[in-house]
Amino acid sequence: MQNADIHKCIPVLRNVITRFKVPIVTEYAQNEGNPFHILISTVLSLRTKDKTTAEASKRLLGMADNPETMQRLTAKEIEKLIYPVGFYRVKAENIVLLCQKLLEDYEGRVPDEIDELLTFKGVGRKTANLVVTLGYNKPGICVDIHVHRITNRWGYVQTKNPEATEIALRAKLPSEYWIEINDLLVTYGQNLCAPVSPKCSECEIINYCDQKGVERSR
Repeated sequence: MQNADIHKCIPVLRNVITRFKVPIVTEYAQNEGNPFHILISTVLSLRTKDKTTAEASKRLLGMADNPETMQRLTAKEIEKLIYPVGFYRVKAENIVLLCQKLLEDYEGRVPDEIDELLTFKGVGRKTANLVVTLGYNKPGICVDIHVHRITNRWGYVQTKNPEATEIALRAKLPSEYWIEINDLLVTYGQNLCAPVSPKCSECEIINYCDQKGVERSR
């Protein structure tokens, strides 16, 4: 896929994903735009299916929807609310520490800079970029496994891991698409462009895709 093709593909992707349910983190961003809710739901989403993340996020944030009320919960109480997300015990501990740091160092406000967010335990580049882009509408490129896989499958970038993909996309992807690329490709990846046997017969941008690494498709 050439850079010029991106301008043709993005409008198609925007239209296609309207048929599917958006990820829970995007749902929070669209409905509320609350950076704390986006931060917590993204922390819970790591290595967890979206349905499980959605249910756990609603249980937890329904009980404590800000750092002050969240800090009143013990790690054990948080564990029970977020189970069965992946690594729920570790995530519960991280959420406790995260809220402590927010209250002690930021007066309860989630910072809007990637470098600051990366100082929080359990927050990596994916989470930091999502908070900055969806919570504050600031420039950033959130690269999760879907964005990494699909942009490499297209042949748009040639990278070995998500961090390298973020660097490559920052250098190549037109800035007007930075914020939305994660929403587009996560939804597309969950529903059509699967890791194994993607639904290429249903793909409306197949003519722009190099299908790198695709051994079989539907």
